[in-house]
Amino acid sequence: MPKRSIITLIATLAAGAVLAQAYKWTDEDGIVHYSDRPQEGAERVQLVSDGRRPRPAPPPVARAGSGAADEAADETPVFGYESLTIGAPLAEETLWNIAGVLNVTLNVQPALQSGHRIRVYFDGTPRIVTRTSFEIDEVWRGVHNIQAEIIDESGTMMIRSMPSRFYVQQNVISRRPGN
Repeated sequence: MPKRSIITLIATLAAGAVLAQAYKWTDEDGIVHYSDRPQEGAERVQLVSDGRRPRPAPPPVARAGSGAADEAADETPVFGYESLTIGAPLAEETLWNIAGVLNVTLNVQPALQSGHRIRVYFDGTPRIVTRTSFEIDEVWRGVHNIQAEIIDESGTMMIRSMPSRFYVQQNVISRRPGN
């Protein structure tokens, strides 16, 4: 019996490693493509499961006297966010009687940098916000989706949260005729 458990564990781990493979390539028109199947000229991309973008490979180390070391010393390190999550509403949460006003809280690590903005997609419609806690008006009964991303001064997305689905319910008082 323990032998079967070990084999099952190894098979599960191997399947997870295979599922985490992705490939990236650029076609002749300059369009970047991603796939789970290798293509000619594609490079393998390691996927992360928390919504963060993969970190680029570090630049090659220059040898002494090449001049490239001097250029690398002048460059400032690129800032990156570690995480962006939706704290409220929680995924699959049911909200009751919110009177059309949704309170949203985002968790960002490290804190939002000066000049960076947050683009929130609420039911597919983008809107820009400047704080990690804000309200969205006219949120009525039904199923809703929310996702957030941080963009820098040039409009480049730096990190994106996982999408989150939640539900809004509204109590209805039923009155019988004649009462």
